[in-house]
Amino acid sequence: MSKLLLASIHDVGPRFEREVDQLAEQLTRILGGPRFAMLVVPDHWGEAPLAANPAFQRRLRDWADQGVEMFVHGWFHKDLSQHSGAAAFKARHMTAGEGEFLGLTREEAGRRMAEGRKLVEDVIGRAAAGFIAPAWLYGEGALAALADNGFALAEDHMKVWQPETGQVLAKGPVITWASRSVPRQLSSRFFAGLARTFLHPQQVMRIAVHPGDTRVPALIDSIEATYSAFAARRPAGRYADLLNR
Repeated sequence: MSKLLLASIHDVGPRFEREVDQLAEQLTRILGGPRFAMLVVPDHWGEAPLAANPAFQRRLRDWADQGVEMFVHGWFHKDLSQHSGAAAFKARHMTAGEGEFLGLTREEAGRRMAEGRKLVEDVIGRAAAGFIAPAWLYGEGALAALADNGFALAEDHMKVWQPETGQVLAKGPVITWASRSVPRQLSSRFFAGLARTFLHPQQVMRIAVHPGDTRVPALIDSIEATYSAFAARRPAGRYADLLNR
């Protein structure tokens, strides 16, 4: 089985248009074309509705026409739930109030998934590639709702799977960067460096970038080095390729 590189840009929407442009240009150059996925947020923090921005809708449609896969990436991205136990730890230490689907009920998670899917699919004129929760965090309600909504693919920090069957299609950590504090920047750069050395045997390598990365030159340099290292040894593919492996 051939090795595969899966690249993605998170938090795509009108709020981060300039940053998304920068990341898309960088990945297109490194990967030899628009061989990446975009994770679309319908209304980031309730302040940037995709539905009210026809110009950005046209840009999404153009990217999709070029072969960019489009995932539904929550609805607001912001986490407004109250948490306890393990969920509280995840909400506090794994994200900065961004784990929207960590505390939702099955009904509310399903409603947001369905509305997000309809909006994204109406904009791009084709089926969404799947659903990926903000911060890769899913509560029990979100996991149950995934199986109800017929998405082809879902992803978390450690795997890609088919929600309807539960079949795991790819395993291994996603490489990503954290920009919100200097210690997190340093630790994510350190992990990316380790990955460039030790993770080449992994069959499917996932690398994800976020708009905030563009504001830290050292992260952009690390992104450049990491994508380049893996792209030199394996082709950049599509998440949909996992369904045929």
